[in-house]
Amino acid sequence: MAKRKNNKKGIIIGITIAILALAGIALVIFGRGEQAIAVTVEEVSKRTITQTVSAVGKIQPETEVKISSQTSGEVIFLGVKEGERVKAHQLLARINPDIVETQLEQVKASVEAAKIDIDARASEKERATNDFYRAKELFDKKFISKQEFDNYKASYDLAMSSYRAAMARYEQAKATLRQFERSLARTSIYSPIDGVVTSLSVELGEKVVGTEMMMGTEMMRISDLNVMNAVVDVDENDIVYLKLGDTAYVELDAIPDRKFKGVVLEISHSAKVSSLGTQNEVTNFEVKIRLLERDPRFRPGMSCNVEIQTETRANVLSVPLQSVTIRDLGMNSFDEDEAGPDEKQTQSKARPQQIVFILEGDKAKMRKVETGISDKGYIEIISGLSLGEKVISGSYQAVSKLLTDGAKVKVDTLFGKKPNKAGKK
Repeated sequence: MAKRKNNKKGIIIGITIAILALAGIALVIFGRGEQAIAVTVEEVSKRTITQTVSAVGKIQPETEVKISSQTSGEVIFLGVKEGERVKAHQLLARINPDIVETQLEQVKASVEAAKIDIDARASEKERATNDFYRAKELFDKKFISKQEFDNYKASYDLAMSSYRAAMARYEQAKATLRQFERSLARTSIYSPIDGVVTSLSVELGEKVVGTEMMMGTEMMRISDLNVMNAVVDVDENDIVYLKLGDTAYVELDAIPDRKFKGVVLEISHSAKVSSLGTQNEVTNFEVKIRLLERDPRFRPGMSCNVEIQTETRANVLSVPLQSVTIRDLGMNSFDEDEAGPDEKQTQSKARPQQIVFILEGDKAKMRKVETGISDKGYIEIISGLSLGEKVISGSYQAVSKLLTDGAKVKVDTLFGKKPNKAGKK
C-alpha cells in the first residue's frame, strides 16, 4: 500500500515538472516578440557638396599638323626624327624633283612658243587692220563693192580674234609655268609650326603620293605640346550638367601620382553612338578639357580619367548616400489617414518616392525627402529632415529591403555611431 502511494506521488511530480517545462518553453517562444534589425546611424549635418561627372579619354595637343607632300616621288632627304623638336620654316624633307623639273622645262617651252605665236598674230593683225581701213576708204568713195569690203572686214575680225586667242594661250602657259614652279618649290617640305615630331611614317628612299588629286601619303605629324587637352566621352545622362568653364581634374594612367587641373573648353553637340541598334548601344558626347598645367611627360594619346566639378553648394543639409532609398509608398500608414479620396488615388498612381528612415527610440520611422546634388559620399537634403536628426545609414540590405515604417531596430555599435541619450525616447 505504501509502495502504491509512492508511485502516485512520483507521477504527480513528473507531470508537474513537464507542465513547468512546457510553460517555460512557451514563455520563451511567445515572449521573444519582434526581432530587432541591426542598423548604423548618422546625424543630419551641414557640409559642402561638390557634384562631379566622371569620364575617360585621351590627352591630345591643341594643335597637331599632318604633313603630306603635294608632289609624288621618292624621299631623297629626311631631316628629322620622331620626338625631335622643330621650328617653324625648318626643312623637314625633300622629294626627288626630277619629274617636276622635266615638266617645268616643257612648260617653259610652251610659254616661249606662245610668245612667238603672239608676235606672228600681232603682225597679221597689223596687216589686216591696214587693209581694212584702206578698203573702208575706197568703199566710202564707191571704188570697191560692198562684197569686197565685207571680205576685208572679215579678215580684220579674224586677225583680231587670232591675236586675242594667242594672248590667252600665252597667259595660260604662264599660269601653268607658275604652277609647276610652285610644285618644284613644294618638293622641299618645311615645318608650318614650332613643335615636336610626334609621328614619322616614312623612311628615306620611300615613294610618296602627292595630295593634288587624291588623299596623299601622310609623312609625319608635328604637335605643339605646350597646349594640351583631355578629350573625353561623357555619357548622355551626365552631359546636361556640364557647362563651359567647369573645373576638372585629370589623372593620367601613366602619371598616377598627380592630378592636373583643367577647365571645360568645348562641349560637342553631336552624339557619338556605339553598338547602334543593339542592347549595348551607348550614346556619348565628346568634351574637350584644357589642361592648365604643363608636364614634360605628356605624350599625345595617353589615357586619362577626368572628374568634372559641375556644381558646388556650401553649408547644406546632407546625409550619407546610402541613407536615401526608393520606395513605392502607395497608401502608406503614415499618410493614409490624412489623405482624401482624390489624394489617395493620386498616391496610388504616383512614382516611387525618395525616403529615409530616421531613428526614434528603438523604432525606424519612414520620412519622405527631397534631394539635391550629391558627391561620392553624401547627398543634399532640400526638405524633409532637420539638422541633428539621426538617419539610418546602413546596412544597405536593411535600408533598401528590410526596414519598414515602425520596424524595431538596434544600433550596431561596432560599425555605426552609437546614438546619444538625446536620440532615445
